[in-house]
Amino acid sequence: MREKPAEKILKQLESGYCLPPLSAVALKLLELASDENATNDQLVRLIEKDPSLIVRVLTLANSAFFSSDMPVTTLSRAVMKLGGEQVRLMALTISLRGAFPLGKVEQFDYELFWRLSLYRGLIAKALAQRSKAANPEEAFLCGLTMEIGMPILFDLLIKGQPEQFELYFEPLEEILEKERDCFGIDHRMAGASALSHWRFPEHIIDCQRPGGDESRSEFIPPLRAICWLARLFSRILLHMPVAFRAFYAEAQRLLGLEHEDVHEILLATFAEVEEAARSLRVEIDKDRDLLKVMERANGALAQISSKIYRTRDLRRTLPSFESINQEEKTVSQTLQAVAHEVRNPLLAVGGFARRLAASLDPGTEAGKYARVILEEAQRLEKTLSGMTA
Repeated sequence: MREKPAEKILKQLESGYCLPPLSAVALKLLELASDENATNDQLVRLIEKDPSLIVRVLTLANSAFFSSDMPVTTLSRAVMKLGGEQVRLMALTISLRGAFPLGKVEQFDYELFWRLSLYRGLIAKALAQRSKAANPEEAFLCGLTMEIGMPILFDLLIKGQPEQFELYFEPLEEILEKERDCFGIDHRMAGASALSHWRFPEHIIDCQRPGGDESRSEFIPPLRAICWLARLFSRILLHMPVAFRAFYAEAQRLLGLEHEDVHEILLATFAEVEEAARSLRVEIDKDRDLLKVMERANGALAQISSKIYRTRDLRRTLPSFESINQEEKTVSQTLQAVAHEVRNPLLAVGGFARRLAASLDPGTEAGKYARVILEEAQRLEKTLSGMTA
């Protein structure tokens, strides 16, 4: 595995060696995306060359997400209804998805990879729409392709030698370091080279290049910030600790989004994910994934509850007359510090549960779980208020 130096491997990737080919239609549509003079007629003529894409476009135009009173029966009307950006994005996404196999190959789980990638893309799109910090369609593409170098590196250097390298999806920094130690390159480098060969725009390729730990950066470009947040959300689905609280906090820090904005983003993502999954032929169980997010929210509540009750139940020896004023001051400062630390995440979890409880059928498993989380959040809010009164 060390026979090829990193520079040679990257040059081979940039030239297309060992890369799965994208469809000619998708590549031409990508070119049209940067042409301000491109017309809907040009899009229609291109799509007509790919029968499977015609079916996908008509299906999407008549889907619930783009619902209308009159069914769309012609390709030109479908393109007009969806818009050029949506059509280009869909064609490119479908081509990317079709370039890789289904199921599990040795230790690489392609289904899980594409499920996480789809959620990253949808979260990135919703973040861009809500914050107006970037083009939503470009954000979707960045989120979807964020870790595209992972299956490429697997196919090029790992497949057939499962004992040489253990594959997992997080924590990213640890994975990248391990890949560089083993191969001289990491999957983000491979991804940047692949996107360069596929003629992706430079600012999208730039989101592949590791730029340090975004969670500690004072300023990063909006599209990179959106990608970082999208990956942070995918950690929730992987049962990563503290991911739920961190997602809300980082969305506010990096994009200025309030709790209500993040609630809307999460709900919009789960409303859209099944339709998007059908288009990509990715297996998605929305209810299962929503329950995972609620489990993380419930876990955040458990951490908050533990901190509140540890503080509330501080056992104090009886103070002397001389020390009483200082001790009361210390207790007050401790309570205020704890309140400051937990109030924001508590309101975030409570608000999310409130929105879920209102939108879900109360008879479903998810609806019942949302109600339990909401009741616990309300109880903790009341306890916190009592502590600091």
